[in-house]
Amino acid sequence: MQLREVTLLAIVLRILAAVICGGIIGLERELKNRPAGLRTYMLVCLGSCLIMLTNQYIYQVTASGDPMRLGAQVVSGIGFLGAGTIIVTRHNQIKGLTTAAGLWSSAGVGLALGVGFYEAALVAGVAIFTILTLLQYWDNHINSKTKAVEIYIVLDEDVPLGDFIHEIRQLGLKINNIQIDGNGSPEEGARGFLATLRSPKRCDHDVLIENVKKIKGVSYLEEL
Repeated sequence: MQLREVTLLAIVLRILAAVICGGIIGLERELKNRPAGLRTYMLVCLGSCLIMLTNQYIYQVTASGDPMRLGAQVVSGIGFLGAGTIIVTRHNQIKGLTTAAGLWSSAGVGLALGVGFYEAALVAGVAIFTILTLLQYWDNHINSKTKAVEIYIVLDEDVPLGDFIHEIRQLGLKINNIQIDGNGSPEEGARGFLATLRSPKRCDHDVLIENVKKIKGVSYLEEL
């Protein structure tokens, strides 16, 4: 089939499809103000497509060599770009994993388009977009109902930590993994620390946070 071969029509179609697919996937990240957005995803998908086209062209013209060698380098090499989007915040939160995975998947779509595997690229592109958009709400719902809650809390300095832990237990919760925040800058007369709160059963995190905020000496609290 002509569209499976490296012809002018196939080149235009594949590159255009790569730009569109990469743009659609990247748009979702752009709207969420992530490190890699619309143009980054477009370039990754387009670049992967071009590399695969070049690989297929070399094999088609010379009739020798490994037709998948350049594509394999993309799969392993895209990791450096994804790693650049992963950051660890001052509260030891890891952010950017979804963006990095999206970049890697977008490269796969580009490779599929570059070699003319249109069907797989289309289905994968739709699946990636669905995961990044629709499934996020389900993911957020699950995370908001778990038994464990990671928190950052600022406690007045005149309130003993032991008293605070006692109040937490009075609420039927357990507290562990307490880490004093040496990188933060809480107000004078206050202490900041990280901790994990555990409920005996699944609970609404918003309700749990509000109950903990009512404890004497808590000046600031946020879920991580």
